Amino acid sequence: MIAILDYDAGNIKSVEKAFKILGEETVLTRDFSVIKKADRLVLPGVGSFAAAMENLKKYELDKAIHEFVVTGKPFLGICLGLQLLFESSEESPGVEGLHVLDGIVKRIPDSEGIKVPHIGWNSLDFPNEGHLFNGIDEGAFVYFVHSYYLQAKDSSIVTATTEYGCHIHASVEKGNIFACQFHPEKSSNVGLKILKNFATQ
Repeated sequence: MIAILDYDAGNIKSVEKAFKILGEETVLTRDFSVIKKADRLVLPGVGSFAAAMENLKKYELDKAIHEFVVTGKPFLGICLGLQLLFESSEESPGVEGLHVLDGIVKRIPDSEGIKVPHIGWNSLDFPNEGHLFNGIDEGAFVYFVHSYYLQAKDSSIVTATTEYGCHIHASVEKGNIFACQFHPEKSSNVGLKILKNFATQ
């Protein structure tokens, strides 16, 4: 069973729908007992870094995430869910992230021909092998919607990158922790394959 964290963030239903297309049993929850019983946990979301951290703390889901991660069971962060796993974001100065992984989230720089937020399809490069991308060709296109991007401290955890006015760490994997800046649930068959890879990890 895949538990999807419900913390009043946007885009949660579309993630649930994508897993259901794959035939996976899912539950939207903020119940600690349900989270503990889950085989996998997903932190989706769109919105502001500060508001998301406030809600995670309000429901004590920050504690639930830390407790789940140390069990070794697979965990997936999507879009804002990736950003929250790191130390901080330029979007919300002074607000601490979950700091499950080391790195910072920066604003995509303004430059000629680059619109922020970044909305659209971009191709992926694979600097390191990643389980999420098993059976997916390098150069595959996925769908992004974001104004901020990850700079992971440890480049060895970066499994996918893309270019959009800067070098973006688009996906990371470390042990049982997986995360992607793009939206697999909106990335057609490639995205469904990524979610299937996570569900069979």
